[in-house]
Amino acid sequence: MHFDIAIVGAGMAGASLAAELGTDMSILLLEAESQPGYHATGRSAAFWHETYGGPDVQPLSKASLAWLSNPPAELGVDSFLAPRGAITLCRSGERDRLDDFAASFAENGPNFEWLDRTGLDLHCPGLKPDWTLGLREPDCADIDVAGVHQAYLRLAARHKVALRCNAALLSAQRLGNGWRLATRNGDYSAGILVNAAGAWADEVATLAGVRPIGITLFRRTIVQLRFDRPIPRTLPLTIDVNGQFYFKSDGADGVWLSPHDETPSPPTDAAPEELDVAIAIDRLEHVVDWQVRQVTHKWAGLRSFAPDRLPVYGFDIDVPGFFWFAGQGGFGIQTAPAAAKIGASLLMGKSADPMVERVDAGRYAPGRFT
Repeated sequence: MHFDIAIVGAGMAGASLAAELGTDMSILLLEAESQPGYHATGRSAAFWHETYGGPDVQPLSKASLAWLSNPPAELGVDSFLAPRGAITLCRSGERDRLDDFAASFAENGPNFEWLDRTGLDLHCPGLKPDWTLGLREPDCADIDVAGVHQAYLRLAARHKVALRCNAALLSAQRLGNGWRLATRNGDYSAGILVNAAGAWADEVATLAGVRPIGITLFRRTIVQLRFDRPIPRTLPLTIDVNGQFYFKSDGADGVWLSPHDETPSPPTDAAPEELDVAIAIDRLEHVVDWQVRQVTHKWAGLRSFAPDRLPVYGFDIDVPGFFWFAGQGGFGIQTAPAAAKIGASLLMGKSADPMVERVDAGRYAPGRFT
């Protein structure tokens, strides 16, 4: 039961990396749950938004767009994206905040369109009077998250990746040039251990005798609502420039709404708190004149951030054979194709794939924390 590489975590990060490594190496993919994608991957708000995560994450999102919109032919999918559009809103007197937001992305030039109140009303009917200015990003799109994840898992299976579920890591011992791994589903050995454990990334590092990076976990709440009127299915992803909310059409007559909360949490099976649900609804009622009729669904997920809120890709500088692939915040879905390309090239010691050759992978290296 020896493998060249063992990847801990079969969510979007681990699945995409396993698939990208291809057939050049023997790969073991370990998943603690009974099915991959149970935690953060399965609880995404499901959008590709170029500016989400900030200017230092944008290169990863931008590089991933071509793969998501025009996947490799072997996957048999035309596209994982559907048009949505996004608008970042501000109130009267907050133009400087929106100017600063736009200026922070000037280097890579997203497709921005300024909207006055007339323009806002065309895209988001029912806004209250004090919301007067917006910055539209027409390229924003919904992502078929489950479709992307399953495509990566299928591709990994074709490449003979060995997936083991119910295989929580119990211990990882460095022996010679490799690792001895004990899991709840058997013992294995591997030359390289990849930490793609999401919210449990620091715990996996500790088990392996590696100094934790300091991954911080935040709970994010999503509420699905119905109102006193049908909501246009073309409603864009609508975001507050001050980071107090975002919402978008749920594809039917309601919306998915988040209060953009970041509540510190231990690694756990996250659940929504009633207070956060109430805060979300209260904030929405200060934005639109729609009357909430029903809360149809609510859920929460954990977002994991490194200290500088950028992802971490690369070999640990102190412990040989330990590879970080973690800290992917709330942007891990929309950056997965680029991240997997970068991770695979670093693991195999190959030059960067053309898709990411213009991305500075060094800015995401774990050595930046020493």
